[in-house]
Amino acid sequence: MSSLLLTGIGSLVTNDPAHGGLLGELHDAALVIDGSTIGWAGQRRDAPAADSALDLGGRAVIPGFVDSHSHLVFAGDRAEEFAARMTGTPYSAGGIRTTVAATREATDEQLTANVSRLVTEMRRQGTTTVEIKSGYGLTVADEARALRIARQFTDETTYLGAHVVPADYADDPAGYVALVTGPMLDAAAGHSKWVDVFVERGAFDADQGRAILQAGIARGLQARVHANQLGEGPGVQLAAEVGAASADHCTYLTDADVDALASSGVVAGLLPAIEFSTRSPYPNARRLLDAGVTVALATDCNPGSGYSSSMPFCIALAVREMHMTPAEALWSATAGGAASLRRPDLGHLTPGTPANLAVLDAPTYLHLAYRPAVPLVTQTFIGGRLV
Repeated sequence: MSSLLLTGIGSLVTNDPAHGGLLGELHDAALVIDGSTIGWAGQRRDAPAADSALDLGGRAVIPGFVDSHSHLVFAGDRAEEFAARMTGTPYSAGGIRTTVAATREATDEQLTANVSRLVTEMRRQGTTTVEIKSGYGLTVADEARALRIARQFTDETTYLGAHVVPADYADDPAGYVALVTGPMLDAAAGHSKWVDVFVERGAFDADQGRAILQAGIARGLQARVHANQLGEGPGVQLAAEVGAASADHCTYLTDADVDALASSGVVAGLLPAIEFSTRSPYPNARRLLDAGVTVALATDCNPGSGYSSSMPFCIALAVREMHMTPAEALWSATAGGAASLRRPDLGHLTPGTPANLAVLDAPTYLHLAYRPAVPLVTQTFIGGRLV
């Protein structure tokens, strides 16, 4: 295994507290990639020798983005639904069933190609870790198939049989919960790390969500929750109750919800591309951060409520619309995402951690929000390998 010295780094974000500040930012810096891991990080004048060197000419280097919430295993699109929303039709999550129908009809090859296309998009924009959910099959065979396909691209796979109650169980939601917690879970558990449930009006209530999460936990899966997206509800409290890693969306929160997140350590996953695409109110990130809640940013890339694979876009939205500082937004898109996935090895550039990083065609990370929609990521390394 060889080592590579990245030198001439104008701004190096390490997320290492030892370097000071929230981001552990170093200027006029250098970084050593030793095989698949970070070997050293510090000032350029102190850089050790390596087998080869690459001068980045003053560009910034940041940890690779950790996208902790996405729905990539699907077929078709919902462009017409988006157009309708832009003329005033409110988002109600009903369109999920449209994608379910298309996904069930697609071949394995078609679904795999679509995931590959989207993961490639993400990598080009600096994402080095992505969580991928099922949830557009909603049959035993289709949920297991979705997770098998997702596993080709990530270890962070999530069983979301409890996305909505499908049309074929519309008159028997209890029967569908029994399927999700029984045969479907049996088929999915071997391909999944996480179990998730959409606790929301029009989806699943607190009792149904609790049963689904507890069944998954009993099978060795860890819990995540879609919570409080469309209105105040029990999702955040349920996430705290079962010890979930994250409660994602968190758009409508009571004071008790904020307190529950802060006291339980459940990460609040904020997904601003959804609010952009649905013309909904943005979550109050400032309220969460000031209360001591750990915040993650993620794309929630999906064909209906937010079809964006861009973490830089989410950072720009978080700064502009959710009143996060550029530093807070970058931390939440890297170390915050790692916390949401309970991956302490990710989201920072410290010796011994995976060499997952992005090089920006800019002198500092500030340009991610300062120059929105500009493709600033010029190189992405995953496990020390340029991808």
